[in-house]
Amino acid sequence: MAAVMAAALAVVGTLPASAASQGRGPGGAVQQGLDRLVHDDRYPAALAATVGRDGRTRHYTSGVADLRTGAKVPVDGQVRAGSNTKTFVATVVLQLVGEGKVALDDPVEDYLPNLVRGEGIDGNDITVRQLLQHTSGLPNYTDYMTEEDLAGEGRHTYVQPRALLDMAFAHKADFAPGTSWMYSNTNYILAGLIIEKVTRRPLAEQVTHRVIDRIGLRHTYFPGVGEERIRKAHPKGYFAAKPGAPLKDVTELDPSWGWAAGQMVSTPGDLNRFLTALLGGKLLAPAQLAEMRTTVEIGDSDFDDSGVRFGLGLTSTPLSCGGLMWGHGGDIPGYATRPAATDDGRAASIAVTANRAPTERGPGHVDALLDTALCT
Repeated sequence: MAAVMAAALAVVGTLPASAASQGRGPGGAVQQGLDRLVHDDRYPAALAATVGRDGRTRHYTSGVADLRTGAKVPVDGQVRAGSNTKTFVATVVLQLVGEGKVALDDPVEDYLPNLVRGEGIDGNDITVRQLLQHTSGLPNYTDYMTEEDLAGEGRHTYVQPRALLDMAFAHKADFAPGTSWMYSNTNYILAGLIIEKVTRRPLAEQVTHRVIDRIGLRHTYFPGVGEERIRKAHPKGYFAAKPGAPLKDVTELDPSWGWAAGQMVSTPGDLNRFLTALLGGKLLAPAQLAEMRTTVEIGDSDFDDSGVRFGLGLTSTPLSCGGLMWGHGGDIPGYATRPAATDDGRAASIAVTANRAPTERGPGHVDALLDTALCT
């Protein structure tokens, strides 16, 4: 694994689109898949980075970075990583577990006293593990945010983490803790606050110091307070109110409403490096990595029947070629990202520049391409 990781970090090659689109070379299927996402599913741009069985990193692009100017898509451009942020945050929590500063089966109340309260909601009954695995039953605050909040003029509003919790706790619990599974961004707002309480330092600093800098992710960052622009070369992000609706440029937005649940910016290549390092034991001790990879079944209509299971900030999904891919995924106005890696060092990340697909089939095609990239 160490040799594969070293090769992935050291070798960066870009397969020419002209060759790949004709099916020549190891990335032909990936390039063809990106081209279909643009031409058939109408995403403005699609980007991918892969680490193959040979340990080589390859980058691919299709479409345009800017619908108005037709600018080229930057290779391994920065995108908003959305809920992939959760895997970074879970990693930090598990590092604190390894340091004896947090216990997974302690109640949230031990770390955030008198904060988690509402109808059917009590921090004494919810554990840290249940937050990370979405088995807490806490209502999802983004279910109560409007399209105007997320992609309209409201996207320029700064929202504090406690305000997000107020939004969630105004509603009753979805189920008793530990009795079911339901994806909730609220869980990770609390996980972020636990990190800050235990370390007495800002979440962004802890993620940067403990993960980003530790493994040398040069294009990944946690945006600062009020920071709306993406710092380096990036394709613009677009939003459609529904499939077929006009695409609106929403590249600039305040991602504070995502915070520990979805605020980060990264690139397909950096997401591959992160997951490869994580699975390779570069960020967590064996005991904590095993906890992260302990998964539960889900029964949520927002996820398809592909066999996905949830661990602690990490998902497992069966591959068509056998084995599992480990990753997460993220959607935020303007961008959708799907990264995954395998235990033998393969990795792939797909990013598209509209979080809500211009066509109804688009999301399924992105997921299928991720499987293709890892199995080809």
